[in-house]
Amino acid sequence: MSTEEKLTELVDAAGLKRTITRLAHEIIERNRGVENLVLLGVRSRGLPLAERINANILKIEGQSLPLGALDVTMYRDDVYQMIKQPQVQTTEIKFNIDGKTVVVVDDVLYTGRTVRAALDEIIDFGRPTAIQLAVLVDRGHRELPIRADYVGKSIPTALVEKVRVRVREVDDIDGVFLIKPGKEN
Repeated sequence: MSTEEKLTELVDAAGLKRTITRLAHEIIERNRGVENLVLLGVRSRGLPLAERINANILKIEGQSLPLGALDVTMYRDDVYQMIKQPQVQTTEIKFNIDGKTVVVVDDVLYTGRTVRAALDEIIDFGRPTAIQLAVLVDRGHRELPIRADYVGKSIPTALVEKVRVRVREVDDIDGVFLIKPGKEN
């Protein structure tokens, strides 16, 4: 027996670009500028999204923000349930986050476990004034009481569906795709 998956493009490259630009504007507006802000992108696709948000902030405000990368793999409470041998990458925060407003950027908000892990890791690096969350896609189905401050697209999904964000820096293509399981033959 085999299953076929149905892939549907929800956001194309142009739509992704517009969404990232809007997220940058929302971050600036909510924080009344970029004073005291830092960006942390969650590896792997949250980091290129954070880089693009930062590039937009530079265009809008004339200055870029300190930008770091989070690898939350070992902070996840379900890491060994997900994969037998996790691929751990590096966390890179080369600036002080004490007293800063940290904006965490990730691709998809689902159960909330990645965000919880990111919060734990950030606190190991310092004591920010506030932590905000920007996600490209919120697909629902939270297991933890976590919500995003900035949402590119809300895409209600069934539990059996998957949302895949693709960015050219990692995947050589930009877009957001919905994967629906097929029927068994």
